[in-house]
Amino acid sequence: MDLPASRGRCRRRGARSHLPVVVAVLVLLLPTLLLFSSAYSTMLRALLPFTSSASGDGGVPQCGGSVELEGERFLWYAPHSGFSNQVGELRNAAVAAALLNRTLVVPPVLDHHAVVLGSCPKFRVTDPASLRAAVWDHAMQLLREGRYVSMGDIVDLSPVKSMVRMIDFRVFVSLWCGVDMRKTCFSGLCCAVSGGSSMPADYNRCRALLSGLGGSENGCVYPVQDDCRTTVWTYQQNNEGALDQFQPDEELKRRKKISYVRRRRDIYKVLGPGSQAEDATLLAFGTLFSGLYKRSQSYFDIHESPKDQRIQSLLEKIEFLPFAPEIMAAGREFAKNKIKEPFVCAQLRLLDGQFKNHWKATFSALKEKLKAVEFEMKRNKNSGPVHMFIMTDLPPANWTKTYLANVAKDEQYKLYTLKESDELVVQTAQSLMAAEHGVRSGFLPKTIENRKKDCDHVQLPEILLYLEESVCSCASLGFVGTAGSTIAGSIETMRKNNVCKW
Repeated sequence: MDLPASRGRCRRRGARSHLPVVVAVLVLLLPTLLLFSSAYSTMLRALLPFTSSASGDGGVPQCGGSVELEGERFLWYAPHSGFSNQVGELRNAAVAAALLNRTLVVPPVLDHHAVVLGSCPKFRVTDPASLRAAVWDHAMQLLREGRYVSMGDIVDLSPVKSMVRMIDFRVFVSLWCGVDMRKTCFSGLCCAVSGGSSMPADYNRCRALLSGLGGSENGCVYPVQDDCRTTVWTYQQNNEGALDQFQPDEELKRRKKISYVRRRRDIYKVLGPGSQAEDATLLAFGTLFSGLYKRSQSYFDIHESPKDQRIQSLLEKIEFLPFAPEIMAAGREFAKNKIKEPFVCAQLRLLDGQFKNHWKATFSALKEKLKAVEFEMKRNKNSGPVHMFIMTDLPPANWTKTYLANVAKDEQYKLYTLKESDELVVQTAQSLMAAEHGVRSGFLPKTIENRKKDCDHVQLPEILLYLEESVCSCASLGFVGTAGSTIAGSIETMRKNNVCKW
């Protein structure tokens, strides 16, 4: 029993005997430690996404760098995949922003599949924080390459402007993070409201802030981590916390070693008044895309609200968002002045993803549609050719040995197409960007120093797809689209809403 005590005494004697040496080493290292401490503090300040000014509540750092945004609360999300999916997410985001009384940050148009979610039905998706970071990274790529265009530039948001507060991503990032976004601008107003610092540390700080990679900091950002593997958002359905009818089957659970349970959550109860998220300046979602699978929505199931007339009215208005007026007018002009006759439109998606394996079915649908049109023309004693507008991702040089080549050679048909380099497309892109719909569709600073401020213009956006959809909305002899294509669904919606009047 004496051994432990003896060993303890030895340790104490050793510590006293080495004390002068330790003190000497610390004195020698003190300048280095101070230098490191200073550098470390500087690094921390660069990473922290808050201003250093103290507030009246005891010095708690404040979110955002501009008094213009004081008191505002925002909703940000991570769009992904193709344009039609991005429009669907924009609609859902607008509903969520209205429900939660937040200002919607309107994102840029992302390149096709530049950001990928994965598969909700297979429970294999990118986590929300990584998805938000990927959107930021791609937005910065668009900035560097001069290819930035806002969703608000392409989609007409005026039908819901009175019901949803909005702010363009460029204006928001410039005011909230204090970073320079002028390289995303085409005209003077955008340049005047998108200035700021161009220091790399400021961009990195903003990336961390918007992505929520650091979690919820001082109530500044509430990063929503619930995704389609665990959650289906609802509103006033009286089923908070109930199991969704679509769940991973036992084989998938065993094979993927997952234990996910999908529950239906009321978005207002979980993220609205009285919730942890309520006081956060920025509510950051991952994806807000949702699709129907096995009779269940994958993530966002708010399509009617009979108990809330304000939201019900918004849902009805946002079901269809047309393209910007310049795009719609150009489509009508092409139909009226170029085609000049009643025509049929064919949307043929042949090269992207799953569609490259379904050429036979796609061309078969086109053949059936043309037979029906020819029969109707004969019945009306119309002996002229069938006028047809074709929008396809298959270049004309590759039509050889396809059904399209046969149709192109047949004098019974007169075909029309558009190219990105066509004068109508270029002029439309110029007038579209000059209009600055994106910046004008939402919040602007009260004081704008110089609206005519010069800046380096971004490139003209590629708007061919949108203009083609506009032309197809005018096809009075009918429309045939590729089965399963969201582009075809978009055109059908435009035709249903009778957007082409000439």
